[in-house]
Amino acid sequence: MAIRKNRRFHPEIPTSSLSDIMFFLFLFFLIISTLANPNVIKLTLPKAKSNESTNKDHISLSVTDDKLYYINKEQVPFDQLEKVLYEKTTANNDKTVVVRVPADNKVQDLVDLMQMGVKLKLNFVIATTK
Repeated sequence: MAIRKNRRFHPEIPTSSLSDIMFFLFLFFLIISTLANPNVIKLTLPKAKSNESTNKDHISLSVTDDKLYYINKEQVPFDQLEKVLYEKTTANNDKTVVVRVPADNKVQDLVDLMQMGVKLKLNFVIATTK
């Protein structure tokens, strides 16, 4: 009389560590992708849908339609803008500058300001309305 066992073999694949591996791969590719293009100007853009306020201690850089530049309500000529920005950021020990540019201004004006920020290693935040 042959006795058969009722136990069947059910192959199992342990997948508990798979989520950890996928997380580390995601972090690795995220870090590598940011290092792959070092010439990108880094901006911190607030969402226009929400009304997010910034710290009042940040330096404010405003540009009017007439291309007049103001740092904290103080008019500064464009050729001295970089020097004054450097002095203000080192005096406050704050590298964040809130940029207020009219919506109908040329993009090149904003890019010129961003290049100054990159040269001085500043963080620029573009102010928006709700």
